[in-house]
Amino acid sequence: MNLFIVTGASKGIGSELMKQLKGRGDKVIGIARTNESRDGDLLTADLSLTDRLAEIIERIVEENLSSATSFTLINNAGTVEPIGLIGTIDEKKLTEALAVNLTAPMILSNAFISALEKFEGRKRIVNISSGAGRNPYEGWGVYCTTKAGLDHFSRVVSLEQEKAEYPVDVISIAPGIIDTGMQETIRSSNAADFPLHDRFVDYKQQGHLSSAEETARKLISVMDREDFGKLGPIADIRQIGE
Repeated sequence: MNLFIVTGASKGIGSELMKQLKGRGDKVIGIARTNESRDGDLLTADLSLTDRLAEIIERIVEENLSSATSFTLINNAGTVEPIGLIGTIDEKKLTEALAVNLTAPMILSNAFISALEKFEGRKRIVNISSGAGRNPYEGWGVYCTTKAGLDHFSRVVSLEQEKAEYPVDVISIAPGIIDTGMQETIRSSNAADFPLHDRFVDYKQQGHLSSAEETARKLISVMDREDFGKLGPIADIRQIGE
């Protein structure tokens, strides 16, 4: 049995990953702030409240250790807010974004690696990054910084795992520009706060956005590759052939 843990699993890419992975017979446990669908495999947790995140991973591993042949943690949850030029950002929203986009994935990854230290099967961490972590954009100071941090965290973990007895494969992958609620947030932002606002409106109007369904399918295809461990630690889904 392949076990997948997906954060941000109630909507967007996370919801599609759960749907498609479960549809082919894998076991998937989602973590999300809400569970309106009342999915029994979806745990509710606010990732901005980080003090109990490690316990969630430890419990999932303990309950499935005897039956799972592989474990994959997909750190998908993220927020593009707060959008605005540095000097205008609300401190509380900044702190929450750091927790969701960077602190939570680090804590979850740390607990995942620790709990599975002696597990001999396949282990993977997939961090959903962004081109914003590799290029600076005005108005996205918080988002760019957290995604850059996630990329570099992935580099460090990958380096450390080279010396592990039973290593975890790690990749931080940019999924492209996806037609999700995050894009709606970007388009509804103030152009004064985000100078590239009109460009993202054009992406939508001109049909340049990928669907969450198609993006999830591509991510699963990447995870299924025999050479998965050689793709990272930094990758872009648009540059990986299927």
